[in-house]
Amino acid sequence: MHTGESIVVAPSQTLSDNEYQMLRSASLKIIRALDIRGGCNIQFALNQRTGRYVVIEVNPRLSRSSALAYKATGYPIARVAAKIAAGYSLDEIDNAVTKTTPASFEPALDYVVVKIPRWPFDKMPEAARVIGTQMKSTGEVMAIGRTFEEALQKAVRSLEIKRSGLELDAKTDWKDRKVLLKLLREPTDKRLFAVYAAIQLGLTNEEIAAASKINKWFIEKIRLVFETEAEVKKAGVKVLGDRELMLRAKRKGFSDKQIAAIVGVKEEEVALARKKLSVKPVYKMVDTCAAEFEASTPYYYSTYESEEESVPDKRKKVIVLGSGPIRIGQGIEFDYCCCHAAFALREAGVQSIMVNNNPETISTDFDASDKLYFEPLTFEDVMAVVEHEQPDGVIVQFGGQTSINLAERLHDAGVKILGTQIEGIDLAEDRERFRELLKELKIPQPANGTARKPEEALRIAEEITYPVVVRPSYVIAGRAMQIVYDAEELDKYIHEAVDVSENKPVLIDKYIEEAVECEVDAVTDSSRMFIAGIMEHIERAGVHSGDASCVVPPITLSKEAQATIVDYSNRISKALDNIGAINVQFAVQNGVVFVIEANPRGSRTMPYLSKVTGFQIVKLATKVLLGETLDSLSVPKEIPVQKYFAVKSPIFPFIKLPGTDIALGPEMKSTGESMGIDLDFGRAYYKALLGAGMNIFTKGRVALTLNPADKKYAAEIAREFHELGFELYATDGTAAAIGEAAPVRILSKVSEGKDNIVDMIRAREIDMVVNTPTKGKRSFTDGFKIRRAAIESGVPIITTLEAARGIISAVKAKKRADFTVEPLTDYYKREKF
Repeated sequence: MHTGESIVVAPSQTLSDNEYQMLRSASLKIIRALDIRGGCNIQFALNQRTGRYVVIEVNPRLSRSSALAYKATGYPIARVAAKIAAGYSLDEIDNAVTKTTPASFEPALDYVVVKIPRWPFDKMPEAARVIGTQMKSTGEVMAIGRTFEEALQKAVRSLEIKRSGLELDAKTDWKDRKVLLKLLREPTDKRLFAVYAAIQLGLTNEEIAAASKINKWFIEKIRLVFETEAEVKKAGVKVLGDRELMLRAKRKGFSDKQIAAIVGVKEEEVALARKKLSVKPVYKMVDTCAAEFEASTPYYYSTYESEEESVPDKRKKVIVLGSGPIRIGQGIEFDYCCCHAAFALREAGVQSIMVNNNPETISTDFDASDKLYFEPLTFEDVMAVVEHEQPDGVIVQFGGQTSINLAERLHDAGVKILGTQIEGIDLAEDRERFRELLKELKIPQPANGTARKPEEALRIAEEITYPVVVRPSYVIAGRAMQIVYDAEELDKYIHEAVDVSENKPVLIDKYIEEAVECEVDAVTDSSRMFIAGIMEHIERAGVHSGDASCVVPPITLSKEAQATIVDYSNRISKALDNIGAINVQFAVQNGVVFVIEANPRGSRTMPYLSKVTGFQIVKLATKVLLGETLDSLSVPKEIPVQKYFAVKSPIFPFIKLPGTDIALGPEMKSTGESMGIDLDFGRAYYKALLGAGMNIFTKGRVALTLNPADKKYAAEIAREFHELGFELYATDGTAAAIGEAAPVRILSKVSEGKDNIVDMIRAREIDMVVNTPTKGKRSFTDGFKIRRAAIESGVPIITTLEAARGIISAVKAKKRADFTVEPLTDYYKREKF
């Protein structure tokens, strides 16, 4: 099992002292033998029945585990390793937490840490869920408690997978013994819950251990959670008046929401009863030394004991809500926003308090903010911090959908939300209300409707005509979003992908074909707006904004379209009473500018645009949230337009997720991004692609296979590649469309036996593939097999015509080889357009 795929516990819970000392001694011997100075990661396999152990690997560097170890212990491994590299010895380096002990003191823990990976199977349900030596997770959460059970349940509810703890979903048949045993034997993201289900079904610890190979100690601890749940269930509503049982449940990590579900009451009733019983969390310090020495670290976790170690001070203070685990649609970009918000608060003399649960991020460094609470981002956990700290306000703008989803309940509980208020947030997020707002403002939007019944969805789609874009309301990253081309596809979507009801409406928009998509990131105060830039997407509308490459400044938008975008952005922002950050997305078709959506919060493009322009957008937004104006901050009134180009290119996880189709659409699939910057578009795009891991050839064999709608552009694309010196191959339909424009060799289709296009790709006889997917159904078509073959063989694959044209520009730039290489700050000094 890859370490990134494993649930990890610290300190070790099942090693005997002899085993621990044996592995520690072996580690020191290896380090001395290799003469390692600085960070080192050593992985062991230990057979506890025989005592035999082997070294799996030694990494003479910091690793993924180093970041986890740092957050788990508070010991700043990278900081210490850097000082060692500068010539210091361990006894000369101060422990940054205690300030009194040297770095040579090994950390001691008086708490338990649990790390659980966050997998992307909610976004890519077609991917094989089996986990093993190939890492598939996109992120992770960490939780801290006084017991394993408490930390485990806190970690589960931190994952944001619609579970408040060790709960079972309704889609899996957990009572089927065969299904359950398969889930225990086969390592998947469901195995932890299979253990819980097996205990419920009556399997013994020995049976579960035999099937899963999980140590019986962990199974027994999970059984204790189940036994506590059984006690609560037996007590029913009496638990609301039973302090001892309530306290016992909370110490086992049960949330108010879990208890409410078990006994059949509302979460608010449990919270109120718990507080009446004086069952409240206290906050303990992470100090690296198990309280042996005095420490001054501002790093805390909650637990249900008596002694409080976090003492609020009387300074002006603001809580920043983090974005939780990295996953598709909500990545490290939002952590950038949270960090820069904390830096801006500190600069303004306001105490910054961070709440987050992701050990991979900078925001959970104990010195990134004035105070850190390593807690799940649920209403209960966040509200507990608010009640303890009594802040002057809470910032929800920078934690993505995670923090925005908490805004309404926090507001209803009397918490001051800084910036755009709940009415404005709901007006933008509720697609029906936003549609009516655009009508009032006389701003064009794609024809659309909202369905609460399957038959209503089919009627609306017929009225606005296919193709249509369908999606649930209140989502980020286009989750469960799809372009459908006929009634059959729509019916299948409604019954398989989403659950349509009064409370879960489905949004249906006319899909604007052949449109240029673009977006703006801006900051508004009570009187005006600062637009940091207009980003033009390279792929056409229909590809999720997070998966599209984009360029600043725009390269095809007319001055009139840009002026309209600025006008619409201002009008929408004023209508929402937006204060702080806002992102607005547009589609431009035949000169008409349509508004797609507005998000009154920080966006995933803010770090990119900040790098491009040199304006610290999040810092400006944060200071506006504190009451300053854009004029007082000397922010320009016009959009800064640079005399250079910056291209953002997405990075995809397809090679790690067999079975997934790489074709791009309205549901986001990328997990990262790179940026290229230069004095023209081609050079910038080439750098961005290189940064994203795509090797661009200047000669070789290009295979073209285009869908029927794109074949009218086949001659143009083929001619460009031919003029650059590429040999062209194509399937017969595409070859016919190319005609006399360029010489082309015809490839056999997948179904036409050996030596077909897939065989040639796998044999690396093709250097680049341009394959535009057939619209509508995709799974297991020839195109799907071509795309998977390219990904698995490491052959560059392009799935849109716009990206193909961009590649042609990049190849031309590479042939010229006149790239500009200079520090980012030197670009800022260049004159503007």
